[in-house]
Amino acid sequence: MKIALVHDYIKEYGGAERVLETLHDMFPGAPVFTLVYCPEFLGPHKKRFQNWNIKTSFLQHIPYKEKFISIFRLVAPFVFPLFNFSGYDVVLVSATGAYSPNTIRKATAEQICYYHTPPRYLYGLATAREWKRNFIFKILAGIVTLWLRKIDKKSSENVDIAIANSETVKERIKKFYNKDAVVVYPPVGISKFAVGSSKFVVRSIATNNEQITHNYYLAGGRLARPKHYDLIIHAANALKIPLKIFGKGFAGYGEELQKIAGPTVEFLGEVTDEEKIALMANAKAFLMASVDEDFGITPVEAMGVGTPVIAYKSGGLRETVIDGKTGIFFDELTVASLENALKKFETLSLKSKDCVMQAEKFDTKHFKQGILSVVSKFAK
Repeated sequence: MKIALVHDYIKEYGGAERVLETLHDMFPGAPVFTLVYCPEFLGPHKKRFQNWNIKTSFLQHIPYKEKFISIFRLVAPFVFPLFNFSGYDVVLVSATGAYSPNTIRKATAEQICYYHTPPRYLYGLATAREWKRNFIFKILAGIVTLWLRKIDKKSSENVDIAIANSETVKERIKKFYNKDAVVVYPPVGISKFAVGSSKFVVRSIATNNEQITHNYYLAGGRLARPKHYDLIIHAANALKIPLKIFGKGFAGYGEELQKIAGPTVEFLGEVTDEEKIALMANAKAFLMASVDEDFGITPVEAMGVGTPVIAYKSGGLRETVIDGKTGIFFDELTVASLENALKKFETLSLKSKDCVMQAEKFDTKHFKQGILSVVSKFAK
């Protein structure tokens, strides 16, 4: 089969880009169609996309295009149809929820969409930008949202098979598009670093046998408002516990977090995969306070090195973390609720082996099997 891949845009490296990378690994001959490609903003991850056959739109040639990523959603429905997919058997769309890439004209190809989520900003889910603060902009954005929502719903009709990255997203697809979807969890490279049942063994390997201290908590990823790192920082400040945060700030949120951080909070910026694994391996627990998380790859990675997770009970994390066994949940999105969870965690003795075994359920091999099972339906 001749396969093409489609992705909204490539400017940041997160869970969606990890999925794209695995899809490209599965289909190395497939070109990647995307509106814009900004490797200079990918930090230590830019080398991952070198030598790919990336086909961009005319938006690639706009000066300072990286500043217009949000605005491009207004023109995206008119730009994706300009790509030429004639001669392809399958077009596999990776829909991050930023734009509406299913507006492509697939010609005679079969269209498969891997939904990371329907666009959050179109359907009332928490987003990284607080555009509703400005009353005038709120009205204008509301009108535009209604228009984009209509386009998004219409474009979902082009999809021959919908794949959801979690049961949470499957429910959204049914609710917003009235469309059934098969669940294929995102790829988490557990087999790369989950190499033993003992937490000490796993952590020693991850840190090249350096001294293991386990004296800090860890949080990180894409530093965006829906992930509520501010709540985590306030809890760390109140309890005076060591907290390390990795990742890149988004829409000014990173600067806001640094202003409220106390002396026990350390910001590490963007880190490599190797550095992230070592940080996770040495942490007491990985903290997460996201609202309606689509899936959440990072907490699964933490469990993959035997580190338990303390998370707000919401979204896809309810499918990955086993309360009382591989971590604990807090039920209210408040500092007090998280503080209580942290205090409770200090009294527990969770097993590293249980964390690793749970994480292995989401290993990359299961993702590849699921995707191939769907794609093979269109084999000639």
